[in-house]
Amino acid sequence: MLKLTIEKNDLAAYVERQLSHFFPDGQVTRRTLLPYIDNALQRLTYCFSHIKLKYYFDGKYVLFNHLNTDQYAMFLYFLSNSIYKAGGDLILASKVYALNKALHAIDVFYEVQLPDICLFSHPVGTVLGRGKFSNYFVIYQHCTVGSNLDGIYPRLGEGVVMYCGSGVIGNCTVGNNCWLSVATQVLDMDLPSDSIAFGKSPDIVIKPTGRNVVRDIFGIRVTCAP
Repeated sequence: MLKLTIEKNDLAAYVERQLSHFFPDGQVTRRTLLPYIDNALQRLTYCFSHIKLKYYFDGKYVLFNHLNTDQYAMFLYFLSNSIYKAGGDLILASKVYALNKALHAIDVFYEVQLPDICLFSHPVGTVLGRGKFSNYFVIYQHCTVGSNLDGIYPRLGEGVVMYCGSGVIGNCTVGNNCWLSVATQVLDMDLPSDSIAFGKSPDIVIKPTGRNVVRDIFGIRVTCAP
């Protein structure tokens, strides 16, 4: 069950006013936004129910605070992407995408397919391109996922954490349960599962990790293989 700090209709009006402020063409109405907001909130509820942090899920209710900027950045991504996936007004999707960029300095285009379960943690300056993402993806500030000069994007496994200033560029396959430490830059190389990476390509140091993203960040019990 979702607990909101603002009612759904008021949330639609809130987004409408923000969009009208930044894009004063008189084309956005809350009636136009409401169906997409319904879908965005459904996706947000599913996502947040897997984040066992006190500001996201209290064991009974999923919590969405429109004044929590990390949460609101995630909501605006879901909203812009929902408009796109529904075959809706791409001008409206562009406005919501640009609003997210203006408010939170995060660049996630509405066509980028982030996973159903992900977490933004103060993601100022982060740019996420058209990589292939998997669930339990976590990004911090000033992170980059992008293509190389040949237009090849990375493929990220389940449970990838990108700490401040890290980047994954080009023809990379990042395994499950991988941690990219601060300022780590990976270019056209693979990272194995259950590892932590340091440094910059081609001089990446890779070490095994006993930590588990799904368990340690999302608080979900992990069943170990016999």
